[in-house]
Amino acid sequence: MDFASVSSNLLYVAFIAYLVATFFFGGAIREKNSKHKANKWPIFGISVTIVGFIAQVGYFITRWIASGHAPVSNLFEFTTFFGMMIVGAFIIIYFIYKLSILGVFALPIALLIIAYASMFPTEISPLIPALQTNWLHIHVTTAAAGEAILAISFVAGLIYLIKCIDQTKATKKTFWLEFILYSLLSTVGFIIMTTAFSLSNYDATFTWVDKNEKQAEMVYHLPALVGPHDGELVTTDRLEPAVSVPAIINAQKLNTVLWSLMSGFVLYWLLRLVLRKRIGAALKPLVKQVNSELLDEVGYRSVAIGFPVFTLGALIFAMIWAQIAWTRFWGWDPKEVWALITWLFYAAFLHLRLAKGWQGERSAWLAVGGFAIIMFNLVAVNLVIAGLHSYA
Repeated sequence: MDFASVSSNLLYVAFIAYLVATFFFGGAIREKNSKHKANKWPIFGISVTIVGFIAQVGYFITRWIASGHAPVSNLFEFTTFFGMMIVGAFIIIYFIYKLSILGVFALPIALLIIAYASMFPTEISPLIPALQTNWLHIHVTTAAAGEAILAISFVAGLIYLIKCIDQTKATKKTFWLEFILYSLLSTVGFIIMTTAFSLSNYDATFTWVDKNEKQAEMVYHLPALVGPHDGELVTTDRLEPAVSVPAIINAQKLNTVLWSLMSGFVLYWLLRLVLRKRIGAALKPLVKQVNSELLDEVGYRSVAIGFPVFTLGALIFAMIWAQIAWTRFWGWDPKEVWALITWLFYAAFLHLRLAKGWQGERSAWLAVGGFAIIMFNLVAVNLVIAGLHSYA
């Protein structure tokens, strides 16, 4: 049996199931808002979500069999696993609180993350020596599970803000809420731009000097806005970069981030023109019936559960593995630094919540900010800043 092919097909099944389940949960919200008594949509929604989750677990297992190691060794595998864990966390939270609105937001975020992952190389490759240890799946899977549970607090916080922020006038709150929604649209922009240039077989090769002062080669799959350190464009009839960046920064991946931000900007304003209002205002009718106190509780409980899991995976297990691999518990590698920043932020979240009484809107903003740090770690630190974790 070709387990690699089976795993790919199962991931497609999961993706489609999550997409269908999102529409079912949307139907559940519509029926609730119209006071319809026999609302079967939530049952359909959670059933299809579970089918998709089982398919994605099947993907994970079959890819593990095909590769011979836990499929969390590169950016595609880790990010796909992260998306799967978000769905798993959502399923558990749903059965506790029965909030259909969580599905309308959590599943699209998981879909965006999985689609984002699929833009990176998906081929199965052998592990580099540093990753040939059981600590790979112990550390990485636990850290991803913790981040996924914390992501549910972001979903609850985002819904809370959409419901409670006054959209009748432009304020700092409406600006930052729109910025959050723009950030999500930038992921969509990344997927669209990467797919479009991939279909056109676009590539541009540069020779450059890496941080070890060695000559190297870098291939761009999007037109170069920024170039590598001491780079020279080899491919003819391609866009010359406006500037070059230091060797410590991965220019090709920074270029991808810049294209994502620009395409997200275009998508955002196209939506604004179509809707003729802020996106937050357009989403507000979806959340008008939801219980704000229940959302606040979901956000807090998600952090209370996700924080110790993240601590175990991203700090404790990580330090043990670092001692084994690099003979030291802690270094100032960018990934380690941002894992610590994430941990400190959520520790502050719990302190402010329990000791200072920060609930409601302030707690929601903190939940959103925490997820922003997680995504910065996933996207910017992995893609742009070179370090010991650059293989990811």
